[in-house]
Amino acid sequence: MSLQLRLFGGKSDAGKVTTNNDGNHAIDKSKVLASTDASVITPLNPGNFGSVRTVPVVPAPRYFTKEEADAMKGLAKEKTDGARQSKRAYKSLAKIEAADKTVHKEHRKYEGAVAENELGKKRADTGLAKKLHGLRPGYARLGLGIDKADSDARTRIDAIKAKLTGGTN
Repeated sequence: MSLQLRLFGGKSDAGKVTTNNDGNHAIDKSKVLASTDASVITPLNPGNFGSVRTVPVVPAPRYFTKEEADAMKGLAKEKTDGARQSKRAYKSLAKIEAADKTVHKEHRKYEGAVAENELGKKRADTGLAKKLHGLRPGYARLGLGIDKADSDARTRIDAIKAKLTGGTN
């Protein structure tokens, strides 16, 4: 297998096309529409709608002690800082996703260009094949002309030999 085939994939059978290119395709809609990751959010996988709840909901009005209030103030400060850091992290994750999308889109554009150019190359190959088939009768005529010239020369040589040798070989 050639280095190019190993690096970029593909099938080869000594340079011959191994499939019948009669307009069929192998484009699997389920593969095209498949998620890039099993956990990505889509209409078919809407996520779990979970949330964050650090403290339980207080079901009814109540009084808090000084210790409870101090503890909650410390926890609130900690969670506020955590929220700020989480916001930064999620912003970064969104940027990473956007960058991934850009790379994905550009790669698909590249693949589209490769596919389109491959079709152009195959059209050129087909044009050449048709042209060569059209030349076959001319080559056959030339070949027959050479065969006739060879035969005529042999006949004349045999005649000369026969004349010079008195009809015996």
